[in-house]
Amino acid sequence: MNANQLLVERLAKELLQRNAHVVTAESCTGGWIAKTLTDLQGSSGWFEYGYVSYGNNAKTDMLHVPADLIAAHGAVSREVAEAMATGAIEASGADFGLSVTGIAGPDGGSPEKPVGTVWFAFASGLKNTDNGQAVKSVCHHFDGDRDTIRRISVSTALSGMLEYLAKSGV
Repeated sequence: MNANQLLVERLAKELLQRNAHVVTAESCTGGWIAKTLTDLQGSSGWFEYGYVSYGNNAKTDMLHVPADLIAAHGAVSREVAEAMATGAIEASGADFGLSVTGIAGPDGGSPEKPVGTVWFAFASGLKNTDNGQAVKSVCHHFDGDRDTIRRISVSTALSGMLEYLAKSGV
């Protein structure tokens, strides 16, 4: 069993204990997180929706990320990652959302946002979070080729969702 399978099993257990569902909103991972979640038999008990919003139009059309937010901050930003996670919750009715947006390369980077820049956001649609923070976001900078950056992003998203659930108090 690989590390991602172990993370998914832990996530499934946490969500089932809460009788909750998670939704994914993915850009640079292209649905890899949703694929990893659905590799586990019985995942329909805690996962129903996954959005692949690779382009900006998909982010605005499916997840209702405001186009002016993308224009102001770029698709790879804290603001857009958070809007993707909350938009996915609103679109699906899930209890928790995770999103990822980044630059996997080999092209597309800039001095401000080099290849390997990936933003993650974790959100709750539940009203009773103990810490009062419904959305948490984090940026990582990964080294490697496109496949490596995407693979690490999947693992980081899964472990980040587990950490978010542990700290959310719900």
